[in-house]
Amino acid sequence: MDLHTALLVPHVVAGGLGLLLGPVVMALPKRRDRHGLAGRVYVPVAVVMTTTALGLFALDPGRLWGLALIAAATLVTALSGASLARRRPRGWVPAHIRLMGASYLSFVTAFLLTQWSSPLAWILPTAVGTPLMALAVSRLPPGMRATGGRPRSAAARPAETVPGT
Repeated sequence: MDLHTALLVPHVVAGGLGLLLGPVVMALPKRRDRHGLAGRVYVPVAVVMTTTALGLFALDPGRLWGLALIAAATLVTALSGASLARRRPRGWVPAHIRLMGASYLSFVTAFLLTQWSSPLAWILPTAVGTPLMALAVSRLPPGMRATGGRPRSAAARPAETVPGT
């Protein structure tokens, strides 16, 4: 087996799995159990897909530079979104939705580019997906939209200070 085939086979398998897993992860209730498990499968799939894409790019940089850019964006957004979910800093939920959504849009864009020679393949996933991500963020409970996490109880909030006291 030559190097191209050794990279292409896991790339296609991981790309197909990512395209299938993305909607599953998005549809699952947003709790740590099934959604979190599906996300912990999605991210390694994205890593395999993107690293093999970058390997394929190294074999044919003149022809695959656009897909290499998409692979890099997919890798950065998937790893950043997963990192937010692990760390859960203030404001993490909307950013997590946008980052993981962007990683999936990259999967879709790359797939369309390999199947369709129209410039619309570059535009349609973002044109359709970005409003859907905005809708998902807008549907978060107000406390999660504002702070990105669970609303804190009054007892957990820092005491207000009054100037001059």
